[in-house]
Amino acid sequence: MKTIYKTILLFTCTILVACGGVPEEKSKTANTENAFSVEEVLEMVAKENDVTRTLYTKAIVGKGKAQGMKFDEDWRKDDVEAGPLPALFLRGVATSIRKSPVPLGLYLGSDFPVNAANKFEGKQADLFEQIKKDQKPQFFYDEEQKLHTAMFADLASAGACVSCHNKHPQTTKSDWKLGDVMGATTWQYPKDSLTYKETVAVLNAYAKGTVDIYVQYLDEIKAFEANEKPEVGDKWPAEGNYLPTAEVFLDSVKKLSSYETMKHLVVKK
Repeated sequence: MKTIYKTILLFTCTILVACGGVPEEKSKTANTENAFSVEEVLEMVAKENDVTRTLYTKAIVGKGKAQGMKFDEDWRKDDVEAGPLPALFLRGVATSIRKSPVPLGLYLGSDFPVNAANKFEGKQADLFEQIKKDQKPQFFYDEEQKLHTAMFADLASAGACVSCHNKHPQTTKSDWKLGDVMGATTWQYPKDSLTYKETVAVLNAYAKGTVDIYVQYLDEIKAFEANEKPEVGDKWPAEGNYLPTAEVFLDSVKKLSSYETMKHLVVKK
């Protein structure tokens, strides 16, 4: 675990070095001159999330099912030998972030959720209708919670998403298709702007959240009694009954997402 978190820290340090250090430590005016708007930061972390969830959904769940691996909403139960479904992977990330000192909120909602508690209401329901039309993010200030809020389209990006939702016993919609806007990932933050250091802290909290939930999945596998449980190493399900280690999974995420994130940070500077 220490090695994994060192990888996250290394990624953070790389961003800071590329951007010339932590601005607020250089001058008293840097906090305002080099701040990101909350909308920019939430878009950055949302893009990181898109890459991570797509990789997990397609390369782990989709390919894993083809190898006979199971994924279930009750994956944490002792008598269930399965991994987390994509929505539960996201919930695990959100739980990790909530336990961190970073005041970043994350949840997934829909107008046809499997869990009724995730149904959009009020302003979010109205904004989600627009998201379904153009798939563009929606930003607003939640007066009741005093939080800046951003909603991003959550698409049915893999067959595993479609089949799971269509066949779920509690589903309220059974004709989902690939490419449909199934819901919206919602992010919240209390401030209207963030320094470089705060921005990196947000990205770091998200990265740690993905590691936390993935490691929990690998820990569950250790307790599986099945004779052919996945072998954990440097290979992926596409190659057979394998799962990548948390380090390999995180490294793949960063290779796919870090360039755009760092480019955004450097250009902003």
